[in-house]
Amino acid sequence: MTTAPPTPDTSLSTHQSLAHGPLSTALLHIERARRGAADWTEARHVLASTGPLIDGPDAGLFLGAPAMAFALHLAADGTDRYTGALHTLDGIVAAHTRRRLAAAHARIDAGHRPRFSEYDLLRGLTGVGALLLRRAPDSPELYGILEYLVRLTEPLTDREGQTLPGWWVGHAPASDPGATPGGHANAGLAHGITGPLALLSLSMRAGIHADGQEQAVRRICRWLDQIRQSDAHGVRWPRWISHRGAAPAHPASPSWCYGAPGLVRAQQLAAIVVEDFDRKRMVERALTYCLADDRQLDMLADRGLCHGVGGLLRTVQRVAADADRPGEYDRRFGQLVQRFMLSAVPESDGFLVGRAGASLAFQDAESAETPKGQWDACLLLT
Repeated sequence: MTTAPPTPDTSLSTHQSLAHGPLSTALLHIERARRGAADWTEARHVLASTGPLIDGPDAGLFLGAPAMAFALHLAADGTDRYTGALHTLDGIVAAHTRRRLAAAHARIDAGHRPRFSEYDLLRGLTGVGALLLRRAPDSPELYGILEYLVRLTEPLTDREGQTLPGWWVGHAPASDPGATPGGHANAGLAHGITGPLALLSLSMRAGIHADGQEQAVRRICRWLDQIRQSDAHGVRWPRWISHRGAAPAHPASPSWCYGAPGLVRAQQLAAIVVEDFDRKRMVERALTYCLADDRQLDMLADRGLCHGVGGLLRTVQRVAADADRPGEYDRRFGQLVQRFMLSAVPESDGFLVGRAGASLAFQDAESAETPKGQWDACLLLT
C-alpha cells in the first residue's frame, strides 16, 4: 500500500486509528460479540477508552471521529446501543464533511491538483462517504460527496495549462518518492480512483443518485480500459499512470489495496449498476486468471487485509456473491484458505495490516459463500 505523506504518529492519533491502533482491534471484538463467540466486555473497553476524538483535517474513516462512528455503528447493529454517542458523532461527521467539501471545491476552482488525503478511502471524502452510506444514506452530506466525486472525475486544466484526470495528484506514492515526477493518476482502491468508483456504484445500487453520477462511473471505467493490460496470464491494471507512463503491472501482488482483486470488485459493482454485462464478465474472468497464477499469489505478504491473503479472501467472497459463475471461485477458495494458513501471521495487532484484520477475514473462510459481517464496508467491498 502506498500513501501520501502520513499523519504524524502521535499517541492520540495512534490510539484512535481504525487501521493500526487499539480502535482497530475493536472491530474484531465487535464481530465476535455479534456472533455470540464472545461477550461485549472487550469491545466496550476499547470503545470507552478511545478519546478525545480527532476532528480536524486529518480525521477520516480510518482516524478520529468518523472512525469511531463506524465502529459504533457496527456495535449498535440495529439496536439502541450507543444511540446517544452515535447521534453526537453524526452531527460531528456532518459538519466535518461540509468543511471538507467546501475546501475541495475551492481547490478545484483554483485549478490546483488534489492530494490523496482529499479524496481517497483512508483519509479522504470517499472514506467519509462510505461511512455516510451506512449511517446517513439520505443526508445532504452524502449527496454532496457524490456530487464532489462526479466533479473529481472530470478532466482538470491546472494553472500550468495541463489537462489531466481530475484525480491526478501532484505528489508521488510514499513508497517510492521518485517514482512519479510531476505526480500521477492512481488506480488503486485504497488511494486511487477505484475507491470513488466503488462508492459511486454502491450508492447507485442503494438507489442514491447525484447529477452526473452514472456518467462519472462510465468515465472512470473508460480510463481503466485505456490503461488495462492483457497477455496470456490474463488482464491487469497498473497501480498508476505518470508522465513516464504506466507503473509495471506484472508481476504484481493480487492485493485488495492495489492489485487486480480490488480493481475487479470496484468494476464489478460499476458494471452491475450501469448494466455493462461485457465488463462484468471481463473483470470476473480477470480474477479467475489471477487466482490461477501462483506467481502473483506468491507475492502476497502475509495473512493481512491490505496486501495479504486475508484481503484476497474477503474480496473473492464479495466478487463470488455477485458473479455470473460463482463456481469458478468455489473451486479456488479452498486453496486460498490453505495458502492463508501457511502464510505468515502479521506482526502487529491492528486491522488493516495486522492480526485483527486477518482474523476477521478468516471468520467466514469456511466456505466461499457470502460472508456474514459488514465490517468490510470500510474497504468498499460491500
